[in-house]
Amino acid sequence: MFSRRQLFRFVAGLGAFGSSTAAYGFGVEPVLRLRVARYDILPPQWPADFQLTIAVVADLHACDPWMSLEHIEAIVDRTNALKADIVVMLGDYVAGHRHVTRRIPAGEWAPVLAGLKAPLGVHAILGNHDYWDDKTVQRDGQGPTVSRRALEAAGIPVYENDAVRLTKTGRPFWLAGLGDQLAYLPARRFRPVRRIGVDDLSATLAKVADAAPVILLAHEPDVAMRVPSRVALQLSGHTHGGQVRLFGWSPVVPSRYGNRLVYGHTQTNCDVIVSGGLGCSIMPFRFGVPPEIVLVTLGRSAPATS
Repeated sequence: MFSRRQLFRFVAGLGAFGSSTAAYGFGVEPVLRLRVARYDILPPQWPADFQLTIAVVADLHACDPWMSLEHIEAIVDRTNALKADIVVMLGDYVAGHRHVTRRIPAGEWAPVLAGLKAPLGVHAILGNHDYWDDKTVQRDGQGPTVSRRALEAAGIPVYENDAVRLTKTGRPFWLAGLGDQLAYLPARRFRPVRRIGVDDLSATLAKVADAAPVILLAHEPDVAMRVPSRVALQLSGHTHGGQVRLFGWSPVVPSRYGNRLVYGHTQTNCDVIVSGGLGCSIMPFRFGVPPEIVLVTLGRSAPATS
């Protein structure tokens, strides 16, 4: 993630815009704005006559007052109203900063997310904060996180280097979920772990057993540079669109590839969509990148028949 010092330095610079701008960034955009970002795309690997709609929920960071249970309920209702074929959740359900009045336990936010509905189901992966927040998993270097147990108890499957074959009107596709790439913090207080991430891209894609197109869920977008063209679409979060975005440019980017993978639709070996997310990390401030639910439409609708 981007450093606290970098973000505070930039936010301090916003003082030139006046106190009203700062008030907007802290009090309006993170809490009161919610939009739907729509992408209609046709990746080369996706059949043109196979239309699939995907609703994407990313980076909730549940906490009071910024992402209350009532706010999550509103996000669930807004997502359901999109009537997508499938809903995917891209991780970071727990609070991502300390400027909160209450950290909402997983046992409270997960049942609210269970209200999400779609014909092809609701599917989830985990993010780095879901790992970082679990001190037991950090200490032991293994084990299911509190977030994963809560989601699965609420009936939502969580994928970690796994893939599932789904069908819509007899047309198959694969949904693959990558393990988090930043799961373990550098061990200062706890037992060292061999690696930071739990991701295994090769093992994940090895579970794809036929030629049906593949959609990959990966919390952090940087893996896109290693994803083969066998994948039609990668969906990612993590960056929050930089959380501050001016004229299509984010000054602080939690990606080694800078603004190339910070937000929106781009292409590497496959199509990549990076959500701006819903919550906040490091501090409760968003400017120029309001919270969003993403709606992706793959393929083209069938022509009307007379």
